[in-house]
Amino acid sequence: MGELIHPQKTIEILQKHRFHFQKKFGQNFLIDAHVMDKIISSSAITKDEFVLEIGPGIGTMTQFLCEYAGSVEAVEIDANLIPILKDTLRGYDNVTVINEDILKVDIGRLVREKNGGNPIKVVANLPYYITTPIIMGLFESHVPLESVTVMVQKEVAQRMKAEPGTKDYGALSLAVQYYAQPEIVANVPANCFMPRPKVGSAVIRLKCHQKPAVSVKDEKLMFALIRASFNQRRKTLINGLSHFQGICLSKDQIQECIERLGLPVQVRGETLTLAQFAALSDCIGSVSAKAD
Repeated sequence: MGELIHPQKTIEILQKHRFHFQKKFGQNFLIDAHVMDKIISSSAITKDEFVLEIGPGIGTMTQFLCEYAGSVEAVEIDANLIPILKDTLRGYDNVTVINEDILKVDIGRLVREKNGGNPIKVVANLPYYITTPIIMGLFESHVPLESVTVMVQKEVAQRMKAEPGTKDYGALSLAVQYYAQPEIVANVPANCFMPRPKVGSAVIRLKCHQKPAVSVKDEKLMFALIRASFNQRRKTLINGLSHFQGICLSKDQIQECIERLGLPVQVRGETLTLAQFAALSDCIGSVSAKAD
């Protein structure tokens, strides 16, 4: 099991199939056994579980997943990798490979058909250029998820886990933490990949909440307010929101909502917690409804 994790074996497979890396797909294959162990152990996969792998590459991590999981569905966008995966996964009967763009896959239907609608685990070495759309797509589609364990750019992992008032805190921090509890389980240097990426990487585990971390009346409004608050970080919250066209309130009405939360008028959005954004959203939604 897991012979592909060794650099020489990876090179042999790539040469055998005359594979060429494509920059547009952000392909960096993991070649470090210690990091692989971290990913597998932190995802805590058992034999009765269904795992969705995004971007299996040549099947390095897929082989490990097949050993530990009940069944694995691997979604690979690069058609040139499909013959390689048929070769490297030929010894496993509990894996299905789909040649698709994960952003276009109906994951909800997949979960219903393959796992009876029960929560699944997602494990992936994600292409860095498309990390956020993939993760937010999983959350926003409300697919039943138990956990998402992924390799991402180190800077992105830090943003997902960031606390209010820190430089990394932003819309991504709040969005991820609304749906899950993030934990960085390993920092991964560039020499653990082939080819080497130009940035540092990290494995982050997102343990999904059974219900969102806070209660809010209008989820879409809350996230619109969050984005507006962070669009220009140096602006005060009231100035950021008063220029936001998604709400039809005066500056005085926005100020009234901010003051109702017990916050100073000059507060910046980057200091608000998720619970405070939810309360602000509810207040603004209520005032807007009365105005209508």
